[in-house]
Amino acid sequence: MSADRTAIRNAATVIVLRDRLDDPSILMGQRGAEAAFMPNKFVFPGGAVDPADAEVLLASALPELCSERLSQQSEPGLQNALAAAAIRELWEETGLILGQPGMWNEPVPADWQGFAGMGFVPSAAALQFVFRALTPPGRPRRFDARFFLVDADAIQGDLDDFTHASDELSHLQWVKIRQAREYDLPFITEVVLAEIAARTTDPTPPETVPFFLNNEEASLFLQLRGYPIPYRD
Repeated sequence: MSADRTAIRNAATVIVLRDRLDDPSILMGQRGAEAAFMPNKFVFPGGAVDPADAEVLLASALPELCSERLSQQSEPGLQNALAAAAIRELWEETGLILGQPGMWNEPVPADWQGFAGMGFVPSAAALQFVFRALTPPGRPRRFDARFFLVDADAIQGDLDDFTHASDELSHLQWVKIRQAREYDLPFITEVVLAEIAARTTDPTPPETVPFFLNNEEASLFLQLRGYPIPYRD
């Protein structure tokens, strides 16, 4: 059997957690039926890192612990691009803003024009790195996805206003965590949900981050700052 040669792209996914201490919800949307990756599935906002994301100046950096965990088993200096991609994808797919009021001092990349036009600069201070997963071989697209948790209190504006969202996700809605498994979810989303459900009462970044590694040799659950745990289906 030939080795899988599908290019693996770095990606960022955002889990917005609302009412975390009182029947918490997460923000999800449905991918289109014609989508090449996970058609019809309900997912968190997210997508691939764009080259311009590495050059975006953040008003506030990621928490130090999260930045350190992101650096492990990863190419150097990717943290800023991942954080920027998470904020940009959240804006593009939901119209929600994670940032602080201000004007950009550098030229605004094309994909950030709408965000900047709202009068905000991106801030990563509220993002928490909570999960990492590599798409299994054989899929039409493969991503090395970092999942970030953010409390909805850090979002600017109306949490129910999706008027600035693109059409990439439909049926944007706040889903109660206790009801989320009633939706058509990808397997990895179900796994991440279990992690989030366990973190709703803890506002601090996790000391260790699960890494679901899929490659040609094996599927493993690793812990960044921990030991490998064999994956069992």
